[in-house]
Amino acid sequence: MKRIYILRHAKSSWDDPSLTDFDRPLNKRGLKAAPFMGKFMASNGLVPDLIVSSPAERARQTAQLTKEAGEFDCPLDFERRIYEADVRELAQVVSETEDKYNAVLLVGHNPGMEGLVRYLTGEQQRMPTAALAVILLDIDAWPKLSEDCGTLDRLVRPKAEMKAQENGD
Repeated sequence: MKRIYILRHAKSSWDDPSLTDFDRPLNKRGLKAAPFMGKFMASNGLVPDLIVSSPAERARQTAQLTKEAGEFDCPLDFERRIYEADVRELAQVVSETEDKYNAVLLVGHNPGMEGLVRYLTGEQQRMPTAALAVILLDIDAWPKLSEDCGTLDRLVRPKAEMKAQENGD
């Protein structure tokens, strides 16, 4: 059984209109949410063997901050095809993962992240910025990735999770 963690990039900044979409960094909220998600993942045993991220600045920062905060000792690869990818392209990227990796964290953008969750699980889920979908895949090799091969184990939305921690829940 394989596992995929689908993480939408954290909240990005629109402060500098001269930047291209690809070059937009995280804003203050995003810079807080990305490391929060890394710590959340680590404290809940959601540890990736590999992180694959879009190279767009906001996704790159999300992946790096999540990895550092979670203290994940795994490779972090940047894959250009994830930026502006549709579901088929994302599924292709994931299916090319080496089988030595059992748990992959994929960091990217909407609508692709929501589409991939729906493709793998059949469930339509809202993925706000920095949301994490944990999907258990009923496959033993990444090339076997296919529609409806997964089960949504949990969906973590950082805003609600951060609020719960502040309230001591």
